[in-house]
Amino acid sequence: MVAGRYRVTDRPDDGVGVPAVDGPSGARVRLFGLELPDLVAPDRATDPAAPSYGQLLTARVAQVAAAAPAHPRLLRGLAAGPEGELLWVAEESVSGVPLERLMDDGPLSPYRVAEIGADLAGALRAVHGTGLTHGNVTARTVLVCEDGAAMLGGLLLGAAEEELCAALGGEVPRRVYETRALMLGPLAERWAIDPGAPADTWALGVLLYRLLTGHGPYPEHDLPTLLAAVRDGRHHRTDGCGPLRPLVERLLRPDAEARPDAAAVQQELRELLVFAPEPYPDGPPAPPLPAPRTETGPPAVRPRGARPVKRPPTSRQKAASAGRPPRIPARMLGPLVLAAVLVLMVAAVAGIVLVAG
Repeated sequence: MVAGRYRVTDRPDDGVGVPAVDGPSGARVRLFGLELPDLVAPDRATDPAAPSYGQLLTARVAQVAAAAPAHPRLLRGLAAGPEGELLWVAEESVSGVPLERLMDDGPLSPYRVAEIGADLAGALRAVHGTGLTHGNVTARTVLVCEDGAAMLGGLLLGAAEEELCAALGGEVPRRVYETRALMLGPLAERWAIDPGAPADTWALGVLLYRLLTGHGPYPEHDLPTLLAAVRDGRHHRTDGCGPLRPLVERLLRPDAEARPDAAAVQQELRELLVFAPEPYPDGPPAPPLPAPRTETGPPAVRPRGARPVKRPPTSRQKAASAGRPPRIPARMLGPLVLAAVLVLMVAAVAGIVLVAG
């Protein structure tokens, strides 16, 4: 049992969490553990009057869970509970594969990325409609279901991480920065300059770029270099983004007011998908047949008296005969038919006269 109510049913799956069952409801859930530093672990607090950060995070997660909307592309966050040095965050469990795992095979096609982006933009649109900020849009928090739909999770876990960073840093911005650096690392999606909904759409642009090219749009080998590039708007070239290039470039703009919101992103991606090429029902088209080989030897000699073999016309001969104009012009067909009828009538009358004669 975890956090007093969740029964673990299987081994942890990296990127998907720990599979478990909620005791009171029997629903399948996924658990994500957030490590609490020794200094703030509830059972190790040296000062009895010190606040319990586990309880503080639990209250914050409950607040976000109550305000979160219900959306078909948003994984529903349930609750959180501290246990020892861990804060366990529960989220609904669905069958699927983390988007991060799908990226192991290389960049995705632009239209597949557009499908995923439209799903995520719809989920963010619902989150922003309630006044919340997601703050955790990454390839690890996106789950791709069996039907191909992308679902955005990690809302409660992101809220707990940000609350913990703020609690540890206190009123000192430098300490908050150092705490976030240790907890999050140089992952571009989590380091937007501006807060609120524009930070989520910027993170979505970073994720789209990563899916299209196989790497992030900013250098991520160390955090200071990453933050300097984000602040100055110096991202890598967008040549590999294909038809999504204009949208990605707008989403990565440093000015928050110049970026489209989630609703505009969803609409633009849907319009792009209208013109997406249809997949072949039976796989890719067969390669063209090789050209017929030209014989280079001496021509065949037909024996004297032998009849020539009549061969069926080739496709080229059929096409040539189909495109050849008829020997009798179309405008002459009517008069010729009329003349033939008159000749037949005259012949019939002459025959009757001769017989009667």
